[in-house]
Amino acid sequence: MAKPAPIAPQIDLACAADDIALQMTRWLSHLRAERRLSPKTLEAYARDVRQCLMFLSKHWGAQVALSRFAALEASDIRAFMASRRADAIGGRSLMRALAGLRSFGRFLEREGKGKVGALSAIRAPKVGKSLPKPIQMAAAKRFTEAGERAGENREPWIWARDAAVMALLYGSGLRISEALGLKRREVPLPGAGDVLIVTGKGNKTRMVPVLQNVLALIQAYVAMCPHPLPAEGPVFVGARGGPLSPRIIQLAMERLRGALGVPDSATPHALRHSFATHLLTRGGDLRAIQELLGHASLSTTQIYTGIDTERLFEVYKTAHPRA
Repeated sequence: MAKPAPIAPQIDLACAADDIALQMTRWLSHLRAERRLSPKTLEAYARDVRQCLMFLSKHWGAQVALSRFAALEASDIRAFMASRRADAIGGRSLMRALAGLRSFGRFLEREGKGKVGALSAIRAPKVGKSLPKPIQMAAAKRFTEAGERAGENREPWIWARDAAVMALLYGSGLRISEALGLKRREVPLPGAGDVLIVTGKGNKTRMVPVLQNVLALIQAYVAMCPHPLPAEGPVFVGARGGPLSPRIIQLAMERLRGALGVPDSATPHALRHSFATHLLTRGGDLRAIQELLGHASLSTTQIYTGIDTERLFEVYKTAHPRA
């Protein structure tokens, strides 16, 4: 019989009246039992609401009762968010804090304990897009070498498969879903072609170049693979012959990171990022890289590759006929 989930602990805060402390305990129990939130998420939500109650107690100069909390004004929430920013709290943490408060507010409303309308009037803080750091060129190349994993207790064809996938990510800038979605008939033999037709986001197709040494790695894997690889089936398969999960490639890179001495930021997506970054450092055109990556907007490529505004204007002035 499955062990029942523990009930959330009672909330005991000097800044909070018994009625709101009781509702907070019931809310956390609801999130645990009904929403199945992870213990870490529950802990973070509880901490964020506690911090808000502590702030409001000082802000109002009185213990926070349920009726007073239900009458929150937008200015009170903005003051709380400003105080957290003053403590050098980042945008993501502030966004989570607001999400926790809104969840608590919705729970109170469903329970008939008041409607905290001010919470819906507050805009979520802006969060800058975080990008994977590019992998150094020498290390990126070593990820594509099957021999780097010769000490692992895995069949050689598995090493060859993983090396071929990583070579595609770095050599052609593919998303991992695009690489694993390739059918065998779509991958030319070495010397018989140098492009791939890839299906990307929004079911859009694009043509990308592929290096002959990458095709050779794929062909070496195909020759070693013990499973049938029909023309209409995926070229990359799992250990039992079924579809290959992206998680397998992620784990393969995790195992290699220690051996290569690269940071945790070296992920399959970082190989794609490295493809774009290394092209740019060698004078690649931003517009061409946009096409290779399959981005609908040039601004997406600018963010993705970390190009600054000066570089954009340089490309504009160089390419525009009236510049």
